[in-house]
Amino acid sequence: MKKNALAAHAACPCDSGLTYGDCCGRWHAGLAQGVHAPTPEALMRARYSAYGLGLIDYLLASWHPSTSPGELELPPLKWLGLEVRHAQATGDAGVVEFVARYRDSGRGGRMHEISRFVFEDGRWLYIDGDQVGPD
Repeated sequence: MKKNALAAHAACPCDSGLTYGDCCGRWHAGLAQGVHAPTPEALMRARYSAYGLGLIDYLLASWHPSTSPGELELPPLKWLGLEVRHAQATGDAGVVEFVARYRDSGRGGRMHEISRFVFEDGRWLYIDGDQVGPD
């Protein structure tokens, strides 16, 4: 279910510096054809963009079945920017540390998380994340 459409030539919401079509948009659009983000960082960026665009189907499809909520309702946040602080993949395990900025009812906030990913059945999947306290 798409909430918001974004033009392929628009700046990608994940702050990669690429266009949406050259970055997260290709993973969002390619999901049905089995085209998946090639790294934990690419998947994390695509999930961040999916949150901002309201792409619930993408979020659920990229979540490992063992930790997926099954259903998802997105809070009315406005996502403002993403900073990837660290990304690493070793074998079939990956971690990404990031800070995502958002606005909620006019108030700014940030989510600092270390997310875990697993490579399974030819694709990376989000497992879970640990919130990091204030910097």
